[in-house]
Amino acid sequence: MRRFIGVQCPAFPRGFLCGNMMLVIFASSFIAMTSEPSRKQRTHDRIVDVAATAVRRDGYAGVGVADIMKQAGLTHGGFYAHFDSRDHLLAEAIERAGARSMERMRKVTERAGPDEALSAFVDAYLSDAHVDAPEEGCTLAALGTETPRQAPEVRNVCARRLKDMVDLVERQLPAWGEPGQHDKALAILSCMVGAMVLARASGDKRVSEDVRRAAKALIQRAAD
Repeated sequence: MRRFIGVQCPAFPRGFLCGNMMLVIFASSFIAMTSEPSRKQRTHDRIVDVAATAVRRDGYAGVGVADIMKQAGLTHGGFYAHFDSRDHLLAEAIERAGARSMERMRKVTERAGPDEALSAFVDAYLSDAHVDAPEEGCTLAALGTETPRQAPEVRNVCARRLKDMVDLVERQLPAWGEPGQHDKALAILSCMVGAMVLARASGDKRVSEDVRRAAKALIQRAAD
C-alpha cells in the first residue's frame, strides 16, 4: 500500500501515476485549445464584423471585397479561404448585425421591466443615437429598401431577422399571448422602421424629430 495525503491507496505499477498524470494534463490542454477560437476563426470573425458595420453604413453596393479585406487588415487574396462568394459574406454580415441589434434591444427591455418595456424599446429604437449611427443599428431600417434586390441567401437571413424582431416586439405588448397581438406587433415594428427611414432621409433635424414623435404617439395609442 502507498500513502497519499494521509490516505492509504493500493500500490500502482511503476510509472502508472506519472503516465496518467501526463494524460490528464494533455486532455486538459486539448480541451482548452479546442474551446478557444482558432486563428482562422478569429480572422473570419474580424472580416464579418467589418462587413456588418460597412453594409449598414454604406449599403449593399458599398461593400466591396477588396475594401472589406483591407479594413480587416488582410489581403484580397485571402477572401476565398473564408467565403464562397460576396453574397456569402453579406449573409453572414447581416446575421451578425441582426443578432447584435436584437441583443441590444433585449437588454433595453430587461432593464426597463415589464410595465415599461415597450415604451423603452420604442424610445431606444427611435432615439437620436440610432438615427445618427445606422452602422450600429437595425438592419431593417438601414437596408430594408435594398434587400429585395439581393441574393436569396441574403434575403433569407433578413426574413428570419424580421420575424425575430416582430417576436421581440410582441413579447413587450401588455396583452402578449392574446389574439391579435402578432398583427399589432407587425404594425408597431412597421411604424418604427418606417419612421427611422424617413427620419434619416429627411436631412432636417426638426423633420426627423417630428416624424419620430408622431410615430411614438401612434404606437402608444396602438398599444393601449
